[in-house]
Amino acid sequence: MVRLTIFTLCLLASRLCFGFNGDSFELECPDECDCHYFRINWVTDCSESNLTEIPYDELSLSVYILDLNGNNITTISTFPSDIKMRRLQIANNKLMRVEKDAFKGLEYLIDVDLSGNNISYVDPEAFLDSRGLLNVELQDNPLDVVEGPFLISSTLQYLDISSCNLTIINSQFFENITSLTTVDLSSNPLKAIEEGVFDVLTGLETLKLNDCKLTDVPDNLFTSLANLKNLELAGNFLSTTNWPEVLGNLNRLEYLNLRKSGLTSLSEDTFSNCTNLVTLVLADNELRDLDVGTTLGSSVNHLELLDLSNCKIQGPISGEAFANATRLKVLHLSGNPLFAPDLQEALAPLPKLERLFLSNCGLSNLPENFNVFENLIELDISHNPLVNVFVRLLAPLDNLEYLNMGYSNLSYIGPDTFAHMTSMKRLVLSGNDLLSLEAGLFGNLTQLTTLELEFCGLKRPLNANAFFKNLTYMDLREIRLGGNPLVIPSSGPLFPKQLSQVTILDLSNCNITTLNADAFKNTENVTDLNLAGNQIRSDEGSLTFLEGLHQLEKINLSNNNLTTIDPQLFVNNPKLHSLNLIGNPFVCDCKIAEMWDWANMIKGDLDVLIGAKSAEKDIVVKGNKKKKNLYCRYNESQLRNITITPNKTVPGRRPFVKPRELTYANRTWAKYVRESGCEPVVKILRPVALVADLYESGRTTKMSTTALVLAVVALALGIATVVMTIRLLRRKQTPNIDTENNRKQR
Repeated sequence: MVRLTIFTLCLLASRLCFGFNGDSFELECPDECDCHYFRINWVTDCSESNLTEIPYDELSLSVYILDLNGNNITTISTFPSDIKMRRLQIANNKLMRVEKDAFKGLEYLIDVDLSGNNISYVDPEAFLDSRGLLNVELQDNPLDVVEGPFLISSTLQYLDISSCNLTIINSQFFENITSLTTVDLSSNPLKAIEEGVFDVLTGLETLKLNDCKLTDVPDNLFTSLANLKNLELAGNFLSTTNWPEVLGNLNRLEYLNLRKSGLTSLSEDTFSNCTNLVTLVLADNELRDLDVGTTLGSSVNHLELLDLSNCKIQGPISGEAFANATRLKVLHLSGNPLFAPDLQEALAPLPKLERLFLSNCGLSNLPENFNVFENLIELDISHNPLVNVFVRLLAPLDNLEYLNMGYSNLSYIGPDTFAHMTSMKRLVLSGNDLLSLEAGLFGNLTQLTTLELEFCGLKRPLNANAFFKNLTYMDLREIRLGGNPLVIPSSGPLFPKQLSQVTILDLSNCNITTLNADAFKNTENVTDLNLAGNQIRSDEGSLTFLEGLHQLEKINLSNNNLTTIDPQLFVNNPKLHSLNLIGNPFVCDCKIAEMWDWANMIKGDLDVLIGAKSAEKDIVVKGNKKKKNLYCRYNESQLRNITITPNKTVPGRRPFVKPRELTYANRTWAKYVRESGCEPVVKILRPVALVADLYESGRTTKMSTTALVLAVVALALGIATVVMTIRLLRRKQTPNIDTENNRKQR
């Protein structure tokens, strides 16, 4: 009786709430756009909508983020007055100029993204009205030569003008944007930069000059940048640069990237003044005769990460190489021809080393002094022609937590290889032709959390013999088997009971066409299942395996052969909050509208459907410019005969205001749902669905009377709040005439 009362009250509450149709509180939204709240901010998403102009008249004045990426917009006119827009995204359009009045009146603008257009000219006064402007992205535009100041803004902190075809930066370029803390000039064919260009940027902390075809850096270029912490000069031709002078005033420099900069030698005083350097990247330079010890000198006492990958170092690395860098925690030596005896001597002074990368070094053996690395928690020896003799050498690494032995031509791994590595948490064996796994191979790895066996030629998933019998591996939560030509049994579970605690399972690109209903019977705790890139079809019963996955939170079914999908398939997955269906050849039918209603009304969050609307990563600075959306396709007869009769009573489905004519078959799910006219099959809102779950839970777990009473009280309070709100709204709508009688009554 109590449960029935709760259910009835919730039905009443949902009826009252329904009177507050969510659409009534929504702000204006252009016809071709999808609008929604992100946190408490109104987002208008008009991306990839074939727009040729900005729909100024249809915008809400309260729009917080306006996304116009991926359209065919050629010009920007003045926005409506009093608009409160904070972020404007017009990336990947066809803009050619940014005129003075383009952003007039946008006083609240903080971020603007104009990247990927055909902009050749930006008026320096374009952002004068935006007094709080912080970030401007203009990368990937063919800017003309700039004469005089580039922009005028006293607040601008972040400027990205990479890949803008700039050949020169004049001495006044940054004159009126002196508050900059980050500047990215990468991928401009500058070839040279004159002294004094950066002198006014005294607060600059990050400067990126990667891939600028620089052949030299003037000695005094960074003299005024005393606050510079991060400097990137990768991808240039700086073999003749006077590094002691260039870096001489950068005492606060913490991060220096000189990757692939044409370096052939470095003097012993190169980094003598960089006493606070924490990260030094010298990878991909031809430093064949580099004397590491001499170059690092005694000034790198704070160095924690050193990257010497792919430097073609020919001579043996001496025993004194890292004598002055005893604080090193991360060392990259991958891609250099190394020999185990030399390496053994060089690494001896680094007892604090935590991460060592020796990938692709031609090693057929390993140093014999791994016993000194008591703090080593990560070791990458992948892409080496290893043989079984290394087993004994790895044995002392009983504190190792991450081991990568991928792509090392291993066809056999002895059963005792990992016997002493009881602290192992992540093991990577991907890319080895392991047709079978030895009995007990992973037996002692009782703390293992992640096991990667991708592209190993495995035809069957992990079998019980590789683990100890009758032992449940409680910490093993992630297994990756992507890229294996698995043969899926027609019945029975894929995995043994020892793996019952696995929560993340990757079976992507495994040529799977179907999975039987009991496929995950022994792994029912899976929360994240990746089945992307397989051949799963929409046949009857093809997704029945979902019925047993009651803990499922995320599933990736992208790039399969699904043509339709029914929300009823997920009725046994109450915790599901992420469903990726992108890249399937869906047919435009009412099942798509049902999926939309399921996400929007039952799950209560359209974000459940990946690609249905903008995600957080799409609306941040330097976010994705091209989103992946959910699409369906009309067949020719549908396109020829369709009549647009949108249902205006369904929450979450906004009708088109103007008449529409369909001329192309591909539709985003968002547009199809609006034009479909499909009737909703979901008759109850999310609160009732939640109560149904509560009722079902009560049946199985025998809910306490106290919990039921509290639930009733909470619901009653909620209903009372709704009723009071309605009354207040009605009172506000009734004119209150201040007559003499009213005054007497008061």
